[in-house]
Order: sequence, then C-alpha cells, then structure tokens
Amino acid sequence: MSRDQQLKERWEQLVNILSNQFSQGEDLDLDAIIYLIGVQELGKVHNKFKKDEKLNLMHIAICRLLEPYGFYEFDYFDEEGWPHYIVKEELPPLKAGEQSVLMKEAIVNYFVEREVIE
Repeated sequence: MSRDQQLKERWEQLVNILSNQFSQGEDLDLDAIIYLIGVQELGKVHNKFKKDEKLNLMHIAICRLLEPYGFYEFDYFDEEGWPHYIVKEELPPLKAGEQSVLMKEAIVNYFVEREVIE
C-alpha cells in the first residue's frame, strides 16, 4: 500500500472515531481535530474556553504535532498549566494542500502513538 493511501485510510478511520465520540454524527474537520488535540495536551477537558483560549489551544496542538518534525520544542508549563514551545526551525512555505497533508500526517502519527488507531 502506498504511503498516501495508508495516510488516507488512517485519516478516514480517525475522523470516524473522533466524530462518533465528539460530534452528533457530523464529520469533524481538520481544525476541530486540532482543537481537540489542544484540549488533550492542556489536560483541562471539561473547561469552557473563550475565543482567544481556543486559538491558543489550536496553537498548542500545532506545536505539539510538529514537534517530532523538528519545528518546535517543548519549553515549559506556565503557572496556569499551559504548555509553551519554542520555535526551533521556521516552517518552509507550503501550499494549502501541502500544509493540509503535513497536518493530517502529524495528527495520524499523534493518534498512532496513543494507540487510538494502528
């Protein structure tokens, strides 16, 4: 099976699992899954978040997802328990499609590590 086909199948499996768990039958999009990862990484799953906090959660998720690729490195937790990352390497300019594939691959790897999918 090609790498692209494996990513596509794993992505569809993951969207199905997360959508069944977190939405009322509608497929979660990329941004919604990134948000869920941010909440998971913060560890405050039952909190209500303000708009700016939701953006910060997505930023946390993106940093965590791209950390294995060498773009970010965890730095510390602040006094409120929010993780902070430092930029190790700037992201190269990517077209929208390339950016989407990179994020989907990083998300799939994140959930493979957690044994949610194989």
